[in-house]
Parts: sequence; structure tokens; C-alpha cells
Amino acid sequence: MPLRKKPFRFSIWQRRSLKGLIHLFALGYVAWLFFAGINDQLGPDPVNTLINETGTWAIHFLLLTLTLSPLAKWLPSPEPMQFRRMIGVYTFVYAFAHLLTYIVFELQLDMALVASEIVSRPYIIVGMAALLLLFALTATSFKRIQRNMGRKWQKLHNSIYLILPLALLHFSWSQKTFWQEPVWYWMIGLILMSPRMKQWYVTYQKKSQKKSRDENAAT
Repeated sequence: MPLRKKPFRFSIWQRRSLKGLIHLFALGYVAWLFFAGINDQLGPDPVNTLINETGTWAIHFLLLTLTLSPLAKWLPSPEPMQFRRMIGVYTFVYAFAHLLTYIVFELQLDMALVASEIVSRPYIIVGMAALLLLFALTATSFKRIQRNMGRKWQKLHNSIYLILPLALLHFSWSQKTFWQEPVWYWMIGLILMSPRMKQWYVTYQKKSQKKSRDENAAT
């Protein structure tokens, strides 16, 4: 049920200020992480801290991206959707920083070892699949590309609902448990996915009923 009868709007100044704060935090935090890591200020295992922080915050941004659409309907207001592309891009930035940290600092740019790790560790394959999909969404997030792709654009960007379970599976697998910290992310993910899953079920039911009617009519 919508929170308000009339949608609210940010002023141009308010929207730009909020976007500026998001840019400042997202860029500032990842820059600080690498600066602190290089200067050995991230504890006894700075590489592991860098890997964990960039990966965890990629999931945070991903969950936030998925929150914007239901939030826009609940308020109701189109304003949250003005931030979806930006936060989606930062999801990819942090996910890519997560991979880069692993390859550069953990594996020391040993590409033979990188290939071996990808083949031998299934959770890395799952994470790479999520990252490649994120790259596809980021590369096609521009309005000009959206217009050129037409309906295909929406189909591609619906893959965000596949990216979430892939990312959470990668995270849980890397932590070697689905409990403790990962279970909370799964719970939040299920809450965010539940309206979409309900919509998929209704669509499936309608298609099944239509197919049944068509088959009965044919006979």
C-alpha cells in the first residue's frame, strides 16, 4: 500500500546533492580501502580485508538497487528510480574491485594460477558469472543503448534477479557456510524477491490457463 496519495519530488538541488553524497561515499570508501591496504592499515591480513570489504559492499549495493523499485511503488514516487543506474554501476565497481584485489594481491597476477583457481573452485565460477552479467548491465545502462535495444534491454536487465542468488551463493560458498552472516543476506534477498516471484507465478498461471484453453479449443 502506498505511503502517500501524492508522489513527492526532489528539487534539482536535492537530487544532485543526494547523488553527490552517494558518489562521495562510494568512491571515497573504495579509495580509502586501497589506500589503507597499501599502507598496511587494515589489520594483520589486509588483502583478505580488502577482498571481504569490496565483495560485501558489492552485495550491499546490489540489494540497495533491488530495493529502489518497490520503494518507488510504496512511497509512491519516481524519485528512487533516478538513483538505480548510479547504484547499479557502483555494484559493478565494487564487484570488479573485489576480483581485481584477488587477482593482483592474492594471486600476484599469476594468470596460470588464476585459471587454475577458476577451474578448481566452483564458487569463483559462480562469482565470475555474476560479474559478467553485472558488466553486461553496466555496459548497456546508457539511455542511447537502451533505446537501440528496445524490448531486449528490459529482458537483459531482468537478469539482475539472477545476479542476486549467484552473488549470494558465491558469498556463502566462500564463507563455507550458509549460516551466520550469509543467512541474513539471503533473508533480505528473499524479501526483496518475493513480490517478483509472486508476479512470475501469476504470469505462469495465466500462460498455463491460456495454453489449456487453446488446447481445448483445438480439440
